Amino acid sequence: MSIESDRAVTDRVYRKVAFRLVPLLFVCYVIAYLDRVNVSFARLQMDDELWFSDVVYGIGAGVFFVGYIVFEVPSNIVLHKVGARRWIARIMISWGVVSGMMALANSPFTFYLLRFLLGVAEAGFIPGILLYLTYWFPAHRRGRITALFLTAIPVATIFGGPLSGWLMQAFDDVGGLRGWQWMFIVEAVPAVLLGLVVLRMLDDRVADATWLTDDERAVVAREVAADDDAKPAAHASVRDTMRSPVIWLLGGIYFAVALGIYTISFWLPTILSRSGVESTVAVGFLSAVPYLVAVVAMVAVAANGDRTGERRWHTAVPCALGGVGLIAVGMTQSSTVLALIALTVAAAAISSAQAAFWSLPAALLSGVGAAAGIALVNSIGNIAGAVSTSLVGVISDATGSTATSLYVFGVVLVLGGALVLTLKKEQVNGAGTRK
Repeated sequence: MSIESDRAVTDRVYRKVAFRLVPLLFVCYVIAYLDRVNVSFARLQMDDELWFSDVVYGIGAGVFFVGYIVFEVPSNIVLHKVGARRWIARIMISWGVVSGMMALANSPFTFYLLRFLLGVAEAGFIPGILLYLTYWFPAHRRGRITALFLTAIPVATIFGGPLSGWLMQAFDDVGGLRGWQWMFIVEAVPAVLLGLVVLRMLDDRVADATWLTDDERAVVAREVAADDDAKPAAHASVRDTMRSPVIWLLGGIYFAVALGIYTISFWLPTILSRSGVESTVAVGFLSAVPYLVAVVAMVAVAANGDRTGERRWHTAVPCALGGVGLIAVGMTQSSTVLALIALTVAAAAISSAQAAFWSLPAALLSGVGAAAGIALVNSIGNIAGAVSTSLVGVISDATGSTATSLYVFGVVLVLGGALVLTLKKEQVNGAGTRK
């Protein structure tokens, strides 16, 4: 068989694999992310009813990440040992139940408690999926696949924003419940149902995929094995991975990226509302605009990274541009139009940086080392979720504006882009090119 025909066969097999796995994982993440950040829309009504200040909201949004971070590394190690099918299904069903219980929040304490439990329930989902993709896709195919999966974040906002706004307005006072309570209940149901679908449809490993022929399974196994053997830390233990300076460097970079992601996710509706948009439905639709652009940008950047094999600049430049975008948001948030333009630049750039970033740890790790390393990097990054949401709330209450925190976070993102360039290009570049 010629090289060209062999490549065509491999491409066909991977189209089949992608069609089977990516849509299901994508929809799961859309629901997961919506259940994580729909509190940003709920607060538009919760503040009036429960008298939550920016500080209370910021702490509640951030305490989610405490539970998430504490249980993330153990969760990913368990997934690696027991398999993705059962563990991802468990995560989805448990987070769906807790997310629906958010309708019971009636004080700062219950708000904090339920947000913490939601973080515990969801811990390990994202690093688990990122690890799972390394079981199926070699590096030169994984950039685009990861980007497609991560477009669930903007898509969750594109559809979730208008949906949340509509639910809160249409169901307000129905059955004695406020609109924000109905929003939590209705948006929790898909997570539980999808958990049951995952339990039935997801395969733990390539060897379990009965929907592939023996020859097709052999193609995938060969590609992934060759990719793993080429990694500098292919056989690293959990202990070695946790001690690796490069893993902590990657964690620091992702901290900066996540700082931008969560600042926009949790505060975008508030920024638009305070710019003069009064209707919750209008806020929902306007919130979708930055993420429509983000979907296109992140897929384009990731595809170009796969084509060229260049990883550092594909991460560093969007980081810096996202930082500039956040600073621009702080300067323009009194104008709806200008703030929306700045939010669009920031969301597109930061989303692209996130998608490109995950090619970096995936190029260095495999096996149980990847399970621990990817989870650790994600955990360090998600500290930004607790820091950003809480700090924005405190600063906003003290100054009456979110501008100062946006300036600070913008500078951190620019510094994060600079940190990317300290990685040795021979470690991370070239992994994405076709052989």
